[in-house]
Amino acid sequence: MFVLQRMATTTGLLLHLPLVRPISPNVSTSRFFLAVSTQFAGIRNKSLFPRKKASGISTSIAVATDSSAPSISTQNENLVDTQKEESEKVVLPTNESSEKLLRIRHTCAHVMAMAVQKLFPDAKVTIGPWIENGFYYDFDMEPLGDKDLKKIKKEMERIISRNLPLVREEVSRDEAQRRIEAINEPYKMEILESIKEDPITIYHIGNEWWDLCAGPHVESTGKINKRAVELETVAGAYWRGDEKNPMLQRIYGTAWETEEQLKAYLHFKEEAKRRDHRRLGKDLDLFSIQDDAGGGLVFWHPKGAVVRSIIEDLWKKLHRERGYDLLYTPHVAKAELWKTSGHSDFYAENMYNQMDVEDELYQLRPMNCPYHILFYKRRLTSYQDFPIRVAELGTVYRYELSGSLHGLFRVRGFTQDDAHIFCLDDQIKDEIRGVLDLTEELLLQFGFNKFEVNLSTRPPKSVGNDDIWDKATSALRDALSDKGWGYDIDEGGGAFYGPKIDIKIEDALGRKWQCSTIQVDFNLPQRFDITYVNSNSEKKRPIMIHRAVLGSLERFFGILIENYAGDFPLWLSPIQVRVLPVTDAQLPYWKEVTKKLKAVGIRAEVCHGERLPKLIRNAETQKIPLMAVVGAKEVETQTVTVRSRFGGEIGTITVDDFVGRIKFASENRTTF
Repeated sequence: MFVLQRMATTTGLLLHLPLVRPISPNVSTSRFFLAVSTQFAGIRNKSLFPRKKASGISTSIAVATDSSAPSISTQNENLVDTQKEESEKVVLPTNESSEKLLRIRHTCAHVMAMAVQKLFPDAKVTIGPWIENGFYYDFDMEPLGDKDLKKIKKEMERIISRNLPLVREEVSRDEAQRRIEAINEPYKMEILESIKEDPITIYHIGNEWWDLCAGPHVESTGKINKRAVELETVAGAYWRGDEKNPMLQRIYGTAWETEEQLKAYLHFKEEAKRRDHRRLGKDLDLFSIQDDAGGGLVFWHPKGAVVRSIIEDLWKKLHRERGYDLLYTPHVAKAELWKTSGHSDFYAENMYNQMDVEDELYQLRPMNCPYHILFYKRRLTSYQDFPIRVAELGTVYRYELSGSLHGLFRVRGFTQDDAHIFCLDDQIKDEIRGVLDLTEELLLQFGFNKFEVNLSTRPPKSVGNDDIWDKATSALRDALSDKGWGYDIDEGGGAFYGPKIDIKIEDALGRKWQCSTIQVDFNLPQRFDITYVNSNSEKKRPIMIHRAVLGSLERFFGILIENYAGDFPLWLSPIQVRVLPVTDAQLPYWKEVTKKLKAVGIRAEVCHGERLPKLIRNAETQKIPLMAVVGAKEVETQTVTVRSRFGGEIGTITVDDFVGRIKFASENRTTF
């Protein structure tokens, strides 16, 4: 068995890797922890350590505390391989926890650039930083393939084996310019122009290659373990991120301190690939993005739409229970509205072009906030009306470059679970606490019970006076303290219009996803001049709170797909039961069984026309939680033989018992 958990003495990761057949992890390994089975058939989704109460900056991890919430049992809990294997410990450090690792990765970027220019003398270098799990370097050159990466890797190994020294040199700006002109590196000249400090620092690898660089680096290439370095992919990237500039070749690599760390990282990465929502979305027929319609525009297929409907129904139910009024508002508005809100000035690059409608300019909405403010302004409001809570599953449209689009995670049209609270100053704390409780309750339903919480305070440039900022920030702190959640403080990281709380959820692979946000806003109430009448019949400005729990339905669905690897829990699965007749002779009975299941809201379908073993394999491939086998014996006894994707054959039971157990499991979020 392989286990990832946070170590008490390091900010890295502790992995227990099987000696016989290690498994696969991925991407953001830093700061994450989880319990993973040996075959990665599934993952225990339970807290691995007790929560710590907040006291300033204590811990950024908050474990769900809602004792009234239902006991959540996900499919992941029931997929753990019980096979026991000897294991060895492998620590995955991070750039933050290990300066040695950071230096290794930075030097690897330089070594790779040197190798590329040895093999491809016409290649022009640009920049090569270290990143979270490795490094990359951008080159202006002909497109590269897998064979080229292998050649580059071999050349890197030769450079590493030569143990060439890394030498730092300081030169004048004129000298740096002279050297760059001598080797004809136009991108380096542009970089030099952007450097404001003097002198200019250069790092040499031996006396064969150099680069503009501030460091840090290892002392010599021999300090790099060549068995702990891997080149991963090649991607296109515009110079300076501007599509008007040349397209460059970006080579990504990963580097670690030991070979064991590299293996652990590659295993983790492979597991994430297996869970990729884009692949699973196609294989399970959940959603698609059609080229004929345009990039970043999501088609929800029937099965995906079922899951979306379940999410939406649960979201609406919980919001109504907590005193929110639900809204539906238009997808377009006059351009003047976006000028009033400030979006035209500060968010224009993310908005689509305006359209002329009968000599008036309209624009697709990038946000829902102005609509909710207009709803508030429709009538005079008294202080006795507060708090006012409105919520909407509102679809918005934001311009994204085609190169930045990524499945459901980065799209051009998406539905936000948006809500706004209008309240008095002394109600902020209670309203924030209510949002925290709602956030926890909703996320727990989907099996997420570990959160990273950040409180961001006033930035240097902001609107609003000191008194209201202090009061709002204190209210956010107090609400978090009352909740008993740990949090980190991001000093000066708030929005210009108010302090905020950001909440990241942790998935089955330990990756963290920004979903929930709570933001106090002093700006929009002023821009829209919204008021209320106080007890002295005076007009005053209310407080406005923005909040989202899931973020967007598209992105949250992608997270769910990857969290469960497509194996949705029974209550959330688009198809809960597949009825499998042994032969077509049982046609009347299996139609009756299917009709009975559907009549009580169980999502069931029939599949026939193949031999039973193939029908079972197909159902398991499609990740159907339950199979009801119907043969001559079942017809005679008016029963079904139940097979679980996770538990194998369960046995023969009556149809009524089958229905009752499914409904109980679905209602209580447990397995069958």
